[in-house]
Amino acid sequence: MKEKNIILAARVMSMVFTPFYLPIAGLLALFIFSYMSLLPTTYKLTVLTMVYLFTILLPTMFIHVYRRYQGWTSSEMAQKERRMVPYVITILCYFTCYYLMSLLRIPQFMSNILVAALLIQIACAIINVWWKISTHSAAIGGFEGALVAFSILFAFNPMGWFCTILIIAGMVGTSRMILRQHSLSQIIAGFLMGVVLGFWAII
Repeated sequence: MKEKNIILAARVMSMVFTPFYLPIAGLLALFIFSYMSLLPTTYKLTVLTMVYLFTILLPTMFIHVYRRYQGWTSSEMAQKERRMVPYVITILCYFTCYYLMSLLRIPQFMSNILVAALLIQIACAIINVWWKISTHSAAIGGFEGALVAFSILFAFNPMGWFCTILIIAGMVGTSRMILRQHSLSQIIAGFLMGVVLGFWAII
């Protein structure tokens, strides 16, 4: 019974902290904790809705349809050789969102959150050809790197949030290992790659 509860908790962690939430979480942090909170509520909701549509809803829906079409279970879909099409779907959705943000002349440092997420997805897709790197860890690492970059740009102390995200990253990484989706090296490599790309995209 205890083992079942641990597995259930690991699945919940993986679902709650899915890689798709990186862009929306980054924008929410900007809208709440920076001077961007002064922007009109309608503008913020419009941006968040567009980002949610193209980075969460559409990728999730298209990947689910693709998985059902192939007749695969979630665990079968997670196999390295079957992850390329979901990566391509996600990359195309993210790129479309970035393109629309550019057309709407949304400030570049906001669009750079999409750039960070897009770079992480592309890097994971390329590495996945040879090695199954953890996209979950890469996404959280990207958030960590972006947090440090924004702390430099907006001159605030990120230590509290940095430690919180680090703890969450450890919990998510542990969950992925409990579910036997990744090894420790894949978790660590994904997180470090995400930190570097997230920081570089914002700065």
